[in-house]
Amino acid sequence: MVAALSAAARLGILIKNVADIELAARINCFIFDKTGTITTGELAVSRLAPQPNVKPAELLFYAAAAEKFSNHPVAKALRKLAEEVNLTLPDPTDFSETAGRGVKAKVNDHTIMVGRVQWLKEQGIAIPEIEGTELKEAEGWSLIYVSKDGQFLGWIGLQDTIRQGAKETISELQTIGVRRIALISGDRQAVTTRVGQEIGVDEAVGECLPQHKVEFVQTMRSKGYKVAVVGDGVNDAPALAAGDMGIAMGAAGSEVAIHSATIALMNNDLKRLPFLIRLSRDTRKVINQNFLFGVLFIIGGLTLASFGYLNPIVAALLHNTGSLMVIFNSARLVRRGEEFQPYISSSYTQAVEATTQTPIPSTA
Repeated sequence: MVAALSAAARLGILIKNVADIELAARINCFIFDKTGTITTGELAVSRLAPQPNVKPAELLFYAAAAEKFSNHPVAKALRKLAEEVNLTLPDPTDFSETAGRGVKAKVNDHTIMVGRVQWLKEQGIAIPEIEGTELKEAEGWSLIYVSKDGQFLGWIGLQDTIRQGAKETISELQTIGVRRIALISGDRQAVTTRVGQEIGVDEAVGECLPQHKVEFVQTMRSKGYKVAVVGDGVNDAPALAAGDMGIAMGAAGSEVAIHSATIALMNNDLKRLPFLIRLSRDTRKVINQNFLFGVLFIIGGLTLASFGYLNPIVAALLHNTGSLMVIFNSARLVRRGEEFQPYISSSYTQAVEATTQTPIPSTA
């Protein structure tokens, strides 16, 4: 158990109850929250839809440049994409931002407007009917429209980004024998269904209030599943507590997350979840091996002693040898997870950086 706890702690898996090491091996149902767990909660540009006479790079250039001084998540996503494709953005002039509606600025002496379709229409911009945009918004896309000197340039679609490794994690959980994987969210059903299809879960349920999440977890348990609930540990505390095992993602620095879950992952690496299941199963195997070895070793020793083949000194040496073999067999678990990067707390990293950046005082 100590070896397994050490291996888990090295990778930032905080297990508060030793019994959960054994319980994890019996988990056959995972229920994931969507926002902040499967997705990052950050917007990313998914589509550039320029007008026929406009190039995609031009659409992105003017939109990102106009949004350069904005702190809105949409602006951050546009600037990030522009940086990735090596677009140099000039500083806009006459910048103004209407909260929740859009921005207006001058870029290279052109008046650029970026924002919601209704806001641009109110500013006198003629926007043609575009087939499919209503469907995109219904599926959870955030659409912004761009104009240049009163002419409509096109629209840009943004989506909440699925966390890196989420699809691979779901596939690996299914491979190692998890029978049911579900996605629940308070977001719209269409959005939840789309995300669920992308990562390959068995069921996706949207528009869930906290009490609905608890009811869903209880339903799964009533069907005989051993349920692990994975969430961010803050908004999902009731559901985390309702499962056989609650796992809080990204719990570093969140006291609520650590207290609401039985297991806390100190970072957001979803690949730690299949590792936790494999570690639990390996731990049970080692426990059974040690138990069987101990029983056979004692029976063999008693048998030999009863026939006079063992004297007390040899028996004592063999007893210590048996204990060492059990310890060494258990120590194999410490090396589990060496393929992952060990978890290093942010406070430790900051302390190291501060130490390396502090000049060494002269002794002269």
